[in-house]
Amino acid sequence: MTEIKVLDSIIFLTENIELQLKDIVKNYPAGKIFVLADSNTNTKCFEIISNSFEQKPHIVVIKSGEAEKNIDTAMDIWNFLSKNGCERSSLLINLGGGVITDLGGFVASSFKRGIDFVNIPTTLLAQIDAAIGGKTGINLNNLKNEVGFFNSPKFTIIDPAFLSTLDRKQIISGFAEMLKHALIYSQTAWENIKGFDLKNINIKFINILLEESILIKKHFIEKDPLESGIREALNLGHTFGHAIETFFLNKGIDILHGEAVAMGLICELFLSNKVMKLELKKMLEVIGFIIDNFQYYEINPKDYDEIFELMKHDKKNTDNKIKMTLISDIGKVEIKQYCSTGDIYQALGFYFQIMR
Repeated sequence: MTEIKVLDSIIFLTENIELQLKDIVKNYPAGKIFVLADSNTNTKCFEIISNSFEQKPHIVVIKSGEAEKNIDTAMDIWNFLSKNGCERSSLLINLGGGVITDLGGFVASSFKRGIDFVNIPTTLLAQIDAAIGGKTGINLNNLKNEVGFFNSPKFTIIDPAFLSTLDRKQIISGFAEMLKHALIYSQTAWENIKGFDLKNINIKFINILLEESILIKKHFIEKDPLESGIREALNLGHTFGHAIETFFLNKGIDILHGEAVAMGLICELFLSNKVMKLELKKMLEVIGFIIDNFQYYEINPKDYDEIFELMKHDKKNTDNKIKMTLISDIGKVEIKQYCSTGDIYQALGFYFQIMR
């Protein structure tokens, strides 16, 4: 087992999650343990932790998918907690991917002015990103994470056993965040990432990269817990990515967060070259890796205006100017970059041309 402290939270990397969770839940009153799961994780993942409890926990199950991360679902969970005797001494265990850890953290942070919660991320993306760093939130009017808190779980427990429950699409989605972490950290981290064969996924090698990726995120979070400065480095690919994700979800197209981030990386690497003088060879090398490994989603010129409008609602913006993170070199981050409307449309045009 590996133990990593991030802010006031402990992350356990373990291959014996039942024992680790049992040590945690014994500190809470019997009958006051709650589990939030979605329809997938309740079926595929709860069994992995079921022997951790002396008394069966209260389980609230929601539908799977980003569309559920909203105030109505939060209200349903609050009502479930209230009707089943949840107290301030209770514990909420979030068993799932990024939607569950974001939503569950938000619910726990606000119910009775805050109850303890534990994240058990079951997707690769959640294990290296959503479940770590203390961000909780829900979407508002289909805009990503418009409402939320900075509040860390007591513990996050990561077990590679959950990765065996994922299909290739989910693994690839998580790998996009690993790629982003490498690009903002060092050339060595990028070399490790690009050496991974995504056509023949090796779970054991992913676990090695996973720990490295967590430590990279820890590096930025602890320098800037509330994202007022260098933590914004973690937003590389996300200004375009969040808008693209919302654009496709609004059209009923099933795109995962990491897939949208990969598309956002293409656009923001283009701007990194244009605005920050990222070496063209490096830009094309990374974009080539994305093209070779990630699914293509079509964006046409007629879509640019809608995507641009969504970008204008990004919560990182200031003074109605679209703010993003770029890189001038691999491992050299340039935060708080304001790009012109023309640059943004040009980046979308670059994606359209290069992916045709």
